[in-house]
Amino acid sequence: MDPLSDVLSLLKPRSYMFRGLDAGGDWSIHFPPHEGINCYSVVTGHCWLRVDGFSETVCIKSGDCILLPRGQSFVLASDTTVKPMDAITFFSGEREGGIATYNGGGDVFGIGGYFDFAGKHANVLLSVLPAVVHIRKESDKAVLRWSMELMMDELREPKPGGFLVAQHLAHLMLVQALRLYLEEGSSDGVGWLFALADKQMSAAINAIHDDPAHRWTLQALAKLANMSRSTFAQKFKETVGASPIEYLTRWRMLLAGDKLTNSNDPIAIIALSLGYESESAFSTAFKRVMGCSPRRYNHVKNVASPSLKEEVNFLQTT
Repeated sequence: MDPLSDVLSLLKPRSYMFRGLDAGGDWSIHFPPHEGINCYSVVTGHCWLRVDGFSETVCIKSGDCILLPRGQSFVLASDTTVKPMDAITFFSGEREGGIATYNGGGDVFGIGGYFDFAGKHANVLLSVLPAVVHIRKESDKAVLRWSMELMMDELREPKPGGFLVAQHLAHLMLVQALRLYLEEGSSDGVGWLFALADKQMSAAINAIHDDPAHRWTLQALAKLANMSRSTFAQKFKETVGASPIEYLTRWRMLLAGDKLTNSNDPIAIIALSLGYESESAFSTAFKRVMGCSPRRYNHVKNVASPSLKEEVNFLQTT
């Protein structure tokens, strides 16, 4: 797989809730904070978005798609001066996949909701994204709108296998939005995701993900990027936010954490599969990166411990 697919496979995204909104007149809805990614698309009309902690008020026009990766509370409104209603109260009478109508509808029709992650490494992806990802390029709109509308159809008119279809559409929508976000010129950030937009850095990152157990050296990775060792090391650090060997080690540890959680493989086998000849060398590296020993990892995997934050340092924006 490619690096983005690798990371999403660890996160295990799952669809959680999607609904439609058909609004008329003046309206405003406040959505509370929660974990996961909010995603909204306006099919007809336009509305305004205000995100907690984000200074800019965003106009969402017909065909636009918005991703809100950080779980903050936010307001959708026809007019930001209107006092907002509580979203939980507003949608309480609507089933999942239904369409809520306000003031007779007709002015704005949108579809949206959120999905969360079954995997424990959500910050690996979400921490490198801005508070608001706004997909508005004309050539991109149809792709995302198709996914959203098809998801709504599946949820509105349940059919055999409909939940699984909606789940896969959520995955597809997320990947599409991330691709488009990078293509729209957002490659000047720091982190693994932005590095994928750089051909030289992407060559090295792809090699690491293709064979994490390989005994990669700085010289070998620099050769793949067609750069001198010193120039490559400097650019990788500037682009990714970590040295190539740090990235390799920490990606191995994320894979190890997933194996410890989702397989019955003994530690010695996991160590060998990730390029470590001895269990002790693997355990030392694991504890340094993840904040605890492999044997303790399963006991603390569901605890929000500060020590576990080290597992995503190399993937976060610096």
